[in-house]
Amino acid sequence: MWADFKAFIAKGNVIDLAVAVIIGGAFSGIVKSLTDEIIMPIVGAIFGGADFSRYFILLDTPDGYTGPVDDYAALKEAGAAMIGYGSFMTAVLNFLILAFIIFLLVRYTKKIVAEFEERPEEAPPAPQGPTEVDLLKEIRDELKKRP
Repeated sequence: MWADFKAFIAKGNVIDLAVAVIIGGAFSGIVKSLTDEIIMPIVGAIFGGADFSRYFILLDTPDGYTGPVDDYAALKEAGAAMIGYGSFMTAVLNFLILAFIIFLLVRYTKKIVAEFEERPEEAPPAPQGPTEVDLLKEIRDELKKRP
């Protein structure tokens, strides 16, 4: 069983997938930061609020909650029932940005692979020189000249 597992892990596709997952996780953090720190504040400013993630619909407050009903973070910490459509929109935008970038990468990769497939691989020309038969003829002729 261990040998089968090692053979499975050693396959190139599994290793490539593992590398892709690690890079994807790191890249996801970059896209999340881009969305949270740059894009969503602009969108929030256009729609009248600086923090788009604070847009929500309050369904019910927990018993004994005395804090403000317009503070998303406080309500979330208290466990209030609410629909956070601003956070959802941020997540959708994160997904769309990631999907678009992955689309561009796949498109670029296909273009490069197609270029390599179109080029016929040329074998280097064989070195010019006497053939084996020519060399044998020369040796024969030299041996004939000797007494």
